[in-house]
Amino acid sequence: MSGFTLEEVKERTLRTRDSWWTVAFADPLAVRLVRVIANRTRITPNQLTVSALFLGLGAAAAFAVAWWPFLLLGALLYYLCFVVDCMDGKLARLTDRETLFGSWMDYLFDRLRVLVCAIALMGGQYVLTGQVVFVWMALAVVFVDMLRYLNALQVYKVRREMRSRIAGALERARAELSMLEPDDTGARRPLSDQGEQAVLRHGISVLEHILRTQTEKESRYDRDAGKQPDVRLPKVDLHQEFRSRFPWYQRFWEFLRAHRVRTHLVSGIEFQMAVFVLAPLAGAAAPAAIVAIAVIAGVLLLAFEVAIVYKLWLSTLDFFRVVDGIEGALGFTRSDDPGAGASEREATPGSSQATTLR
Repeated sequence: MSGFTLEEVKERTLRTRDSWWTVAFADPLAVRLVRVIANRTRITPNQLTVSALFLGLGAAAAFAVAWWPFLLLGALLYYLCFVVDCMDGKLARLTDRETLFGSWMDYLFDRLRVLVCAIALMGGQYVLTGQVVFVWMALAVVFVDMLRYLNALQVYKVRREMRSRIAGALERARAELSMLEPDDTGARRPLSDQGEQAVLRHGISVLEHILRTQTEKESRYDRDAGKQPDVRLPKVDLHQEFRSRFPWYQRFWEFLRAHRVRTHLVSGIEFQMAVFVLAPLAGAAAPAAIVAIAVIAGVLLLAFEVAIVYKLWLSTLDFFRVVDGIEGALGFTRSDDPGAGASEREATPGSSQATTLR
């Protein structure tokens, strides 16, 4: 077969880290299908996104019937729906057809699919059994799914803001140091203390080390798909406090990374697969299993969300420590500069006085 090879497809489409469900149960099939589509058809990524939606709606229709053969059919259709949903992004990356509209459509259809399938699965079981618990489970599934994605967006926004402000502090420190060092004529700004250059150099070296050792990769896909602004920010490690409290975490992280799995083991993907694939399969034998699996998956998802928030809180400690340190060094060097008064420092967007997370 001419065109893309399987290795090329894997290299250009697989993410550095992904959910364990995607790595184990979706990617092996998805990359092979993407290769066939890219080499032999004119199918576009947006067409795959729409196809995933219709497969999801087909799963919802099967769930609504509630009879056990249709539960099995619905589980199969939802699994295929997820595979196709993984394929649209891979095809877009492989053929350089990533668009902001495609990202928006993919996100919207994902949320719509979860909503419709939750109502259909739990509603069908309510009609079959008459148990009100299924009505509450439908609401719970939709709520937990939305909570997960809203929290992810906000956590990402806060982390990016912190990285941006640290990068700004680094640039101001470099600019300040360049003012202290002799220019081409040998002139330099008067120093109030011979050690202030050393203070700034140390602060800059610390920041540059943090930027180099950043462990959260900002993928090209996320940036081009509109999940990130166009400007690429330096990488900033804001997890030092977390690793100091949990030394085993880095070894665990490295083990999962070697297998291309992210540490967020129960994310929205695993939650959906549990509720719309595993639960219907078990529910074909015992309807009560649907509730049990959904509850367990929901509790695990919320537990990981709490862990993410806790990790974010520890990241803010690293953030304020780094920014306050460099701003303190900058304030020290400004102390002998008549043109850099308190009003200027207060007006500086990244200053320690103005540094807030809202």
